[in-house]
Amino acid sequence: MLPKLIDEEEMFYNLDYEKYELYDKERRGMKIGIDCRLWSETGVGRYTRNLVSELSKLDKKNNYVLFVLSKDEDSVKSLINNSHFEAQSTNIKWHTFKEQLEFPKVLGKENLDLVHFPYFSVPVFYNRPFVVTIHDLIVNHFSTGHASTLPLPFYEIKLAAYKFVLNETSRRARKIIAISNATKKEIEDHLRIKGDKIAVIYEGVDKKLQEKRDNDNSFVKGKYFLYVGNAYPHKNIEKLLEAFGMLNSDVNLVLVGKEDTFWRRIKEKAKRMNFSKRIIFLQDVGDMELSNLYKNALALVVPSLMEGFGLPSLEAMANKCLVLASDIPSLREICEDAAIYFDPRSVDDIKQKMKEVLSDNPRIYNDRKEKGMERAKSFSWEKTARETLKIYESCVSL
Repeated sequence: MLPKLIDEEEMFYNLDYEKYELYDKERRGMKIGIDCRLWSETGVGRYTRNLVSELSKLDKKNNYVLFVLSKDEDSVKSLINNSHFEAQSTNIKWHTFKEQLEFPKVLGKENLDLVHFPYFSVPVFYNRPFVVTIHDLIVNHFSTGHASTLPLPFYEIKLAAYKFVLNETSRRARKIIAISNATKKEIEDHLRIKGDKIAVIYEGVDKKLQEKRDNDNSFVKGKYFLYVGNAYPHKNIEKLLEAFGMLNSDVNLVLVGKEDTFWRRIKEKAKRMNFSKRIIFLQDVGDMELSNLYKNALALVVPSLMEGFGLPSLEAMANKCLVLASDIPSLREICEDAAIYFDPRSVDDIKQKMKEVLSDNPRIYNDRKEKGMERAKSFSWEKTARETLKIYESCVSL
């Protein structure tokens, strides 16, 4: 008499439930949520957009739910061409009570195997598996109180809440993604998280910023130094302005950012300077214009006191733009020997490096530019997505 045959599914039902659940996830693919509420922001927004775009090209097995603000829903859908991805509209903003109280319910309805929060603002009451990307611990080092619109007591309460959420998020995450080794060390030192829980996955260069065009002539007249980013206090823009004002030259300074309270404060300061006519503020700059600005600048100047990664420096190198950078761990890590470094706390040193670029024959810096272009080839958003997907898969079995 032939023995009874047991089909594969019945065999796994005979194992304990957790092993079967793991098998079932591997067979059908995971259901992964990605918090895309910062989609249209700079920094974390660019990280999220590029990660999701590359995952949609790469992953045809797992299913994704993208949680987006209503205003970004069309933008998200236009970028994704993969039936395994769906956008879920929500108008719950980050750093709010509603995020803490209501967003866990929104996530819970989807019965997700894993959620990726590309920013540390995670609901403390969400109790299912998640991964978080921590870009930096600047909030632990630099107060933004003097630039905040909040009265100081309320700002202090908000800052304490930030730090509480950051600590809880780090403790409860299945895995933490750090965007540089410098950030990983910060997480280990300040949040007391063991290194084996933290994966370093670098950011990449947006391909739109590397496209070759027939006409790349500058749309900004004359010679100029360039700054790209936000105007938070740790960005040290005030010292950059002071150093620039000491240059005896008709060169311009182009500052690219997004209009907010911090930028308005910088604009007001710049207006009071006697060289204000040589300072050009640009907002809402598209990828084509940004690439053009990099290609035609004398140099990108990155005067930050602290960075998690320093994406503009990488973008500049990819566009063969000389980088003048703060001598801080993250920028040393990303730029290596392709940049020229200065002490960010010394106005004289910043001025001196800018003056050298103005005084010397530009060909002297061609070696640094070539090294920068070669260094930039080591970074890509496709690589970021592949390594991030491995993190997702590793979390299933934890």
